[in-house]
Amino acid sequence: MLHQFYPQVFHSYSYELNKDMQISAAHYIPHEKAGKCARVHGHTYFVNLTICGDQLDDSGFLVNFQHLKKWVHDRFDHTLLNDHTDVFNGQNSEDFPTTEVVARKIWEIVQDHLNVLPNKPKCLQVFVRETPTSYVVYRPKREMK
Repeated sequence: MLHQFYPQVFHSYSYELNKDMQISAAHYIPHEKAGKCARVHGHTYFVNLTICGDQLDDSGFLVNFQHLKKWVHDRFDHTLLNDHTDVFNGQNSEDFPTTEVVARKIWEIVQDHLNVLPNKPKCLQVFVRETPTSYVVYRPKREMK
């Protein structure tokens, strides 16, 4: 069982859900400045999603944990991330499968699914640990009103 602490996102929502997952995947960074990361190599990524909202759905969930696993873990586990050309590509650095981009792309995937739910939960943070000593947190910018 994973027992990790993640950076907190301060918010005013009534419910906060966190889902941990492990994803074993390979990748490479298609750029000459990537050094040895330009070669295919693998990681066991530890991913945490923070999802918030004020209303539960008709089954009593903010979001069903099984859906989150399907959207992220089942899609990427035991794959070469670069092969997911609908998500990553080797032409634009904003789409290379770096840990930063992986975190952002996971947020985009999850939030796209959340947007169609009637209770409108929000993904506030995606935490991706690539190695025991390196991790990235992605939080979308809040819209200024």
